Amino acid sequence: MLDEITQAVLAREEVSRYLGSHGEGGPAARERIQGYLEELRTTQRYSLYRALKHPLYPILRKIERLGEHVEIAKAATRAGRVVYASNHRSHTDYLVEPLVLDDNGIRPPIIAAGINLFGGPLGLLHRHVTGAIPIRRNTRDQAYLITLKAYVAELLQKHDFFFYPEGGRSYSGGLKAAKTGLVHAALHARHPHMVIVPTAIAYDLVLEDHVLARQGVKRTQKAFSRELAEMIRYAVGYRSRAFVTFGKAISVDGIDAESRREVLDLTHSVMAAVGRLVKVLPTAVVASAMRPSITRRDLQDRADAILDTLRAAGANMGVASGREALDLGVEPLEARGIIAMERGRARVRDRNVLRYYARTLDHLLASPSDRTH
Repeated sequence: MLDEITQAVLAREEVSRYLGSHGEGGPAARERIQGYLEELRTTQRYSLYRALKHPLYPILRKIERLGEHVEIAKAATRAGRVVYASNHRSHTDYLVEPLVLDDNGIRPPIIAAGINLFGGPLGLLHRHVTGAIPIRRNTRDQAYLITLKAYVAELLQKHDFFFYPEGGRSYSGGLKAAKTGLVHAALHARHPHMVIVPTAIAYDLVLEDHVLARQGVKRTQKAFSRELAEMIRYAVGYRSRAFVTFGKAISVDGIDAESRREVLDLTHSVMAAVGRLVKVLPTAVVASAMRPSITRRDLQDRADAILDTLRAAGANMGVASGREALDLGVEPLEARGIIAMERGRARVRDRNVLRYYARTLDHLLASPSDRTH
């Protein structure tokens, strides 16, 4: 006996068309699609969802969650269906962003997460409590892509949805080019009252900063158990704020889901909004202003110039002056082994990680951070 969502997916026009193209209903193709549906199947248990804060306390107590413009998300959920589109900085995003919604009494969305996160106890939590669905990124398997889009479209009939248009985390520190697949899937839900809420997350310090910066770009997918071990290593002494900022809801009315151009334009508009929402934090400003060796006075002057540029670009400011940036940003970067301050002069200790934080602001600045240090 097929469950309701499986029946709905198999009945969708694009799935029926795919099966028909494989001859006599495509029994082998049908079996593959049902296998992928079983992989994607997820359950959200809201009563247990809130209890997640307790077993995850050792991680969450290190991160202060700060929500901005939460009223936008509240209003959007009251009005209809919501798709949240966020930048992706850390594995902790999956914990922090949904909990900011829960902290403010907003119904939890289904989350799109990389399939590598679904092994072990964390995978059980994702599949049976938080309502996350495993995503096979970078696959070109037509059967999988059709199934995924159909499944997301059907989920949106009953649930809000949270996803990361960039796909995986940013290994460089900057915003990545967005992918259109899940935007396209959401549009195919054709929900009469659906909006996309741009969402941005920013940390003073990213838990796995050294791990990401060392690799620079994602070449191979590590086992999550190995990634977790690396994160635990860098969690010693780790403390950070996490700002989760919600932007003005973007209507999808009138967007033609079959038009590649319109879907691409919508995705670009969403990511542009996300970029403007990213909180400008002291560590990123100091990293962007740094030189290989620089006096504190000159570093402050450079930070002030960067802040002027950011204000003119309409950035989401989290620091008012160069002096404030240094007062709040130097010590965390020193403690993380990224810079050293000696006798009034700052020196770079880890260039790769410093650039990782500087690139956080590249989309708002005229000159790439790689040219500054």
